[in-house]
Amino acid sequence: MAFQGIKGPSYRFFHGNTKEIMSMKMESMGRPGDLSVNVFSAVQPHIHTWTKIYGKIYLQWHGSQAQLVVMEPKLCKEILNNKDGAYPKRKLQGFVKKLVGDSMGTSTTEGGKWGKLKKLANHAFHGESLKSMIPAMIASAEMMLEEWKNHEGKEIEIYEQFRLFTSEVISRTAFGSSYIEGKNFFDNLMKLSSLLVKNSLTVRFPGISKIFKTGDEIESEKLDKAMRDSITEIIKKREKKAMAGEENFGSDYLGLLVKAHLDTNDSQKISVDDLVNECKTFYFAGQETTNGVLAWIVFLLALHTDWQVKARKEVLQLFGKQNPTHDDIAKLKTMSMIINEALRLYPPVLNIDRRVKREVKLGKYMVPANVELIIPCLALHHETEFWGQDAQLFKPNRFSAGVAKATTDNIAAFLPFGMGPRSCVGLNFAANEAKIVLSMILQRYRFTLSPGYVHSPCDYLSIRPQHGIQVILHAL
Repeated sequence: MAFQGIKGPSYRFFHGNTKEIMSMKMESMGRPGDLSVNVFSAVQPHIHTWTKIYGKIYLQWHGSQAQLVVMEPKLCKEILNNKDGAYPKRKLQGFVKKLVGDSMGTSTTEGGKWGKLKKLANHAFHGESLKSMIPAMIASAEMMLEEWKNHEGKEIEIYEQFRLFTSEVISRTAFGSSYIEGKNFFDNLMKLSSLLVKNSLTVRFPGISKIFKTGDEIESEKLDKAMRDSITEIIKKREKKAMAGEENFGSDYLGLLVKAHLDTNDSQKISVDDLVNECKTFYFAGQETTNGVLAWIVFLLALHTDWQVKARKEVLQLFGKQNPTHDDIAKLKTMSMIINEALRLYPPVLNIDRRVKREVKLGKYMVPANVELIIPCLALHHETEFWGQDAQLFKPNRFSAGVAKATTDNIAAFLPFGMGPRSCVGLNFAANEAKIVLSMILQRYRFTLSPGYVHSPCDYLSIRPQHGIQVILHAL
């Protein structure tokens, strides 16, 4: 890499650069910023610093693992399109593996198994299936807004509110249950994600965890088993009803997975591990990412009240005081611009990781096998070269002509849901969910930032408000 002009922070024995990264992040988190804080420098200070020193492609180290950080959009596009199969998903280990399963379902599985799972997910989260989920989304939003009546004229912390809402939506739409039924699962999911964040930059000698387990590793195994037991119980209930002839397996995602698990055709059949891992993935991804996006959108609209007024005007023109409808959701142009700009500033996925399967030529560089590739989405979304000198500002108008024309040269600088064959299958699901709940909020409330709000975005799997987001609700 050095011979090819690629530089980076020096390798430190055993830990690589993990201690430097942790130090930078801790310093940033302990320094709450004003409302104009540069989100990128606050959340990923190491990438912000090192791209300035070493350029848009540099090498860093996670322990002894070399990681090539790639911030050239054309190369990012080549990696994500992966036409020659040289850039598969990296293998999951440790806490990540427990959080989302061995294969992480459709998000990291490779080959024929991925094809089967992707086909099921596409069927569940597109077209008529997606349309049929809208009543459940509306019902979940109504339940949340009923609770909000107790906070009218007062302060409310919306990050936690949206966490409960998105958990309810994913439970009802994908698994035919309620948040209450899956509460133990969600609680364990949150505990396990906390352990993952805590240990994300911890480096251990290979194989040592088989001999000596830390307290966190022991706890993660207990949580993993409890989550697996919760999902298995839900699956058994569905199987029992189907076998008793009370109903078929159901048209929701769980029903499709159970049906595939019991399929007599081996080419269509999925294992029980595949089924459990896929459920874990959708519970996690369907809740964690949308939760954060919704909270940051409300924050941005509370800060930029002119756009809040524009969004409310559009909603009232389309729906009046009635609930949103499937056909009219697509007509929310201003809302779409606002959502895309929020996804740019506060993307749900900070980095996209791949690995190099075999020595390959990437652009003008020869990259050895087994190097990990990191595409820093947040960095790309805030780069002035692609978005202009106002890249740090909230300007939804930049998406007025759609996503394709928002950046220079129509390049891969906007990656909130990835791109290529491995892009997120839940994109349309998340977009519908966001438009519905935001429309219903705007119909009922005007909201402003609370004087007690402290702006401190941090890296917690996604971009999370370290101290929550407090707004004042004003009933209309």
